[in-house]
Amino acid sequence: MESPTQFKGRARLPDFAIPKRYDLTLKPDLAACSFSGTVRIVLDVLRPSRFLVLNSLDLAIAPGSVTFSSGDQRLIPGVVVLEEDDEILVIDFDDTLRSGTGVLEIGFSGVLNDHMKGFYRSTCIIDGVKQNMAVTQFEAVEARRCFPCWDEPALKATFKITVEVPCELTVLSNMPVAKETFYGSVKNVYFEESPTMSTYLVAVIVGMFDYIEDLTSDGIKVRAYCPIGKSDQGKFGLNVAVRSLELYKEYFSVPYALPKLDLVVIPDFYGAMENYGVITFCDTALLYDEHFSAAANKQWIATVVTHEVAHQWFGNLVTMEWWTHLWLNEGFATWVSYLAADAFFPEWNIWALFLQQTTGGLKLDSLTESHPIEVDVAHARAVDEIFDAISYKKGSSIIRMLEAYLGCAIFQKSLAAYIKRYACKNAKTDELWEVLSAESGISVKMMMESWTKQKGYPVIHVKFNNGFLEFRQSHFSLTGSVEDAYWIVPITLFVGSYDKQKKFLLDSKILKLELSELLPLSKQNDSQTVLIKVNVEQTGFYRVKYDETISALLREGIKCGSLSAVDRYGVLDDSFALCMAGQLPLSSLLSWMDVYKHELDYIVLSRLITVILQVLKLTSCSISNSFNKLKQYFISLLEVSAQNLGWEQKSNEDHQTAMLRGEVLTALAILNHEITSKEAIRRFNIFLEDKNTTLLPPDTRKATYTAVMRSANTGDKHGLESLLKLYRETDVAQEKERILSALASSPDPDIVDEALNFLLSSEIRDQDIIYGLRGISLEGSETAWRWLKDNWEIIMDRWGHNYLLTHFIRDIVIPSYSEVRVDEMEEFFLVHTKPSIAMTVKQSLEQARINAKWAMNVAKEENLEELITELAEKNSKEHVLVQN
Repeated sequence: MESPTQFKGRARLPDFAIPKRYDLTLKPDLAACSFSGTVRIVLDVLRPSRFLVLNSLDLAIAPGSVTFSSGDQRLIPGVVVLEEDDEILVIDFDDTLRSGTGVLEIGFSGVLNDHMKGFYRSTCIIDGVKQNMAVTQFEAVEARRCFPCWDEPALKATFKITVEVPCELTVLSNMPVAKETFYGSVKNVYFEESPTMSTYLVAVIVGMFDYIEDLTSDGIKVRAYCPIGKSDQGKFGLNVAVRSLELYKEYFSVPYALPKLDLVVIPDFYGAMENYGVITFCDTALLYDEHFSAAANKQWIATVVTHEVAHQWFGNLVTMEWWTHLWLNEGFATWVSYLAADAFFPEWNIWALFLQQTTGGLKLDSLTESHPIEVDVAHARAVDEIFDAISYKKGSSIIRMLEAYLGCAIFQKSLAAYIKRYACKNAKTDELWEVLSAESGISVKMMMESWTKQKGYPVIHVKFNNGFLEFRQSHFSLTGSVEDAYWIVPITLFVGSYDKQKKFLLDSKILKLELSELLPLSKQNDSQTVLIKVNVEQTGFYRVKYDETISALLREGIKCGSLSAVDRYGVLDDSFALCMAGQLPLSSLLSWMDVYKHELDYIVLSRLITVILQVLKLTSCSISNSFNKLKQYFISLLEVSAQNLGWEQKSNEDHQTAMLRGEVLTALAILNHEITSKEAIRRFNIFLEDKNTTLLPPDTRKATYTAVMRSANTGDKHGLESLLKLYRETDVAQEKERILSALASSPDPDIVDEALNFLLSSEIRDQDIIYGLRGISLEGSETAWRWLKDNWEIIMDRWGHNYLLTHFIRDIVIPSYSEVRVDEMEEFFLVHTKPSIAMTVKQSLEQARINAKWAMNVAKEENLEELITELAEKNSKEHVLVQN
């Protein structure tokens, strides 16, 4: 006999019925932190059934409130069952529902939770008084926490929303307000009916705001809703949003589908969310203050706004059919956000900065515990863990690779055709490939499935071989566990110079090209002295390993300026990854790094700094005898750029120079560079006396705060206490972020412990904890692990319900370079984990094991300490000569 239990354990909702329209009424009580409501859902019953099954979680269903009406049929269910584990509401009627249109009505109530998901409470400060707000965050599967619904992206419907609130509050939703009615101190706000959309894009926001507004050229009203008194800080983001709407309308050849777009700052919020017509942001992702925001903050705001506005087409208008295709949303929005930012700010050289996306994707995808871009999602709750570098960074990188292969014009035309074909519908990855293939005449699906349906990527081995240039691909893995896989790889290379380029598809394990095909006749006798660079401008998602002959030529090419900044970055990044994977000794990596000591380009130096800090962690326990010499060598690699940059901003200085100054000085502070540390502390002390001094602009504050904390210890807490005082006095989110990122950077374990305990205090907003975790010093890693274990129950209780928990795991587990500690971590997580963080735990432990293995290999490396001594002495002498 059929019963409600038959629906337990299913990945998807049964298809007895599909929603067509929701009439949703919400009544939030901000004082009591609760809400109630009713939902009236117009359904198409596709086949006769006794049951209706939809999603619901953490809601109380009002007794007797559930009814179903269809024509002359009005049914009251015999049984209504909430299956909490499966997050479903099973409605069992005594009679069978007939096929056709019907209306399901449900009354419900719930709690405005403090987990930053579902319908939750946030707080703001107005005139010194803390006030509650009510906010929604429904992606990925949290609409069910607000109202019973078919909470799957393919089950689109229209929404007509009404909210009852006190008269003085602002209410925002996806659509413009249709009308308001007032009853004493309460008002009902009725919104226009939305176009068809998925439940995860529904939004309701209740609070108090200031706003500014602008119009697009075709009359779309765009507003930035900001905290009271901070509307001026929304101007930059508002301008970017208006320009984005106009650019995407042209690029996709489809106008924006709604009559308005709101940008809303939520005090308690993580990142940003592309709700249809009302995008929500944490304050650091939208508010820009010329006096307190650094150049990096401005760039971050621009790329976040362009990303979220892109979703209004890629995600909202055309939506993935199921979470397996999440990358269609996030990969494309990430890629196109750079396209837009490049159009608005060409001086930023933003496509060079896109390499940071590619590198992030390459790093995660080199793990055994990675996953394909198209990943099976057996249960909707499991989707939280695939909002990761594979969906965003690898996804956007293979899109860029495909665009480079097909050409910009064909790619744009194809995307416009795809958007038109699937507007207001859902799509799968295969359907995108079909459109691209039809428009380009190339079998895109065959090529791209090797990138989306299997995890990982290749390393391309390149070598001279008897008059041929040989290419061989193999699976790249940091663990050394190579799988028998291959990819259809768009290869680009130049021979001699950038005007001698060749493109081809490597669709087999090995391919040979005759050098005579690549070289002019005059060069053929000297073929093995010609500069060769594979993966030109780093548009491909793969690593390259050259033989010694080609490597030597590349080193000379970098020294004499024959490679672009992007390609210099690529050679360094590949060398670092190959070293980490055990395919290149650390001595070779250090020799490569030496080539970059006169580097002045932002993207290259930024990567060099990351490599320096990683190798510093690696060698702290593996070559302790030469550790200080290695630090001096690393300092010498950065001193040239530090001297060029100085501490003072120069007139007409470009955006990336400002960012570079901050990063170089921060790295030197971490390396305990005496000159940098003394100057930072001098400027800091002046700043403490005069907050308006020009000696400490936003771009150099993180470096300064880091230097201050590097000198802090239990015997002298002046720096820590001063920074905590600054933190408590400022109301600028980006300043708080800088302070938190430096607090745990002290070498004193007790200070690190004190800083980490501060993160658990009520003074820290949930979303800001990540900044404190990212700043833990090399010397504090063991303290951080002990702290995590000691406070695990507190952390789980407070953050176990949301994505922030993964940061505690990644930022504390991954920076481990000891097999003993990783064993201890693994044992701990065997009994202190849960399904929602299982992938994060596995990936973090794997990266820690890779680090530990790397450290052991380096400890055994012969002649390494002699090389470090030689490099340190050589660069020290060169530095003295330059100074004299």
